[in-house]
Amino acid sequence: MAADLNLLTAKLNEKFSSQIVSLDKQLKEVTLVIRAGDMLSVLTRLRDDADLHFEQLIDLCGLDYSTYGSDLSEGGAYLKSDLVPDLFPSRFAVAYHLLSIKHNVRLRVRVFAQDDSLPILDSVAPIWPCANWYEREAFDLYGIVFTGHPDLRRILTDYGFVGNPFRKDFPLSGNVEMRYDAEQQRVIYQPVTIEPREVTPRIVREEHYGGLK
Repeated sequence: MAADLNLLTAKLNEKFSSQIVSLDKQLKEVTLVIRAGDMLSVLTRLRDDADLHFEQLIDLCGLDYSTYGSDLSEGGAYLKSDLVPDLFPSRFAVAYHLLSIKHNVRLRVRVFAQDDSLPILDSVAPIWPCANWYEREAFDLYGIVFTGHPDLRRILTDYGFVGNPFRKDFPLSGNVEMRYDAEQQRVIYQPVTIEPREVTPRIVREEHYGGLK
């Protein structure tokens, strides 16, 4: 496996030398980071090049790096850790997990969206049709927009849902709640009635709990 990954990294450096932002090999996995403007050309070549032949997209997932490398202070605010370097140029990214059945090797490709307020990336559904539902999930949960997608709409939350629940600034209790109103005989939305609170296990928040020191 190690020899295969070394060969893969060598091929990637050879074929995409001017388009690679970073290429990392750790824990028997290879991660390639490319720019949003290069993603369609690079991903298409990853699929079609005979030396690479990543014909299958296994998975696609959104990422929110807004509090990456942060610690939770006593007041509940996130503090940036000095131990973790700021490696990420933007808040949102998408990771594409690729498989070459022909060469029996896997590759992770990460692409960052340039605009944190409105993250936009190109759809890879024309390259791997299975990306259709994966991209709808990332759109639903992270609010990442995929241009060129044939049917970009929510897939897990309901149509009246407010916000994107996998974003790190999304409240744990949500923004609205839904219930059936017997008098109106329909489903209605109303403000959240659950009081937001941080739940900490008692063994953590109580000093010497149970008589143990």
